[in-house]
Amino acid sequence: MKKVIEVKNICKNFGSGNNITKVLNDITFDVEDGQFLSIMGPSGCGKSTLLYLMGGLDAPTSGKILIKDRDIQKLKDREISRIQRSDIGFVFQFYNLVHNLSVEENILLPISMSGQRVKKYHKKLDEILEIVGLKDKRKYIPSHLSGGQQQRVAIARAVITNPSIILADEPIGNLDSKSGERIMELFRHINNEYGITIIQVTHDKSKSLYGNRLIELYDGIIVEDKVVAN
Repeated sequence: MKKVIEVKNICKNFGSGNNITKVLNDITFDVEDGQFLSIMGPSGCGKSTLLYLMGGLDAPTSGKILIKDRDIQKLKDREISRIQRSDIGFVFQFYNLVHNLSVEENILLPISMSGQRVKKYHKKLDEILEIVGLKDKRKYIPSHLSGGQQQRVAIARAVITNPSIILADEPIGNLDSKSGERIMELFRHINNEYGITIIQVTHDKSKSLYGNRLIELYDGIIVEDKVVAN
């Protein structure tokens, strides 16, 4: 299988002088195209930091990360931004929706921000709204939606650009158990339907098993890396 992300000997420290905290210590692994990888561990183990490094939202102290064979540390800011817009979809714990925009306007935001013609994506928008179950809510603003519905909008926004990778940071951390299960089923469906590589960070063992691979972190190191049978 083709590698879409390569993490090589990544270390990440915060602070300086005598107040350095080592968050990640010599992390190495590859992510193959089409995998649904869960990165699990307790709070403070470095899993969200690792996700941000893979998305180019932060830089490692040492080591390197390759996205589709490109070392992102050697790229200019505009090149990293282009990769983030075209190859990576982000889903965060707190949804990050624009509250005065409708559901469909929020979903299409990455398209309009990249200067593309929104009209070209109307068919894709209808398809995604159907998949996330929000076709009848397309004109609603976020404040009129439940937490689970808002997260589905965030997932649809991540998918609209047809990325090869979705990075999800505790995507169900603010949801009740039933809504969380629906979101995880949605991720599994998107992974199977579109073949999009999904990397989620979670502290919940049961939700980590929705993927087909599990990496467990503890105190900044990998303590387990295994295939998950679905």
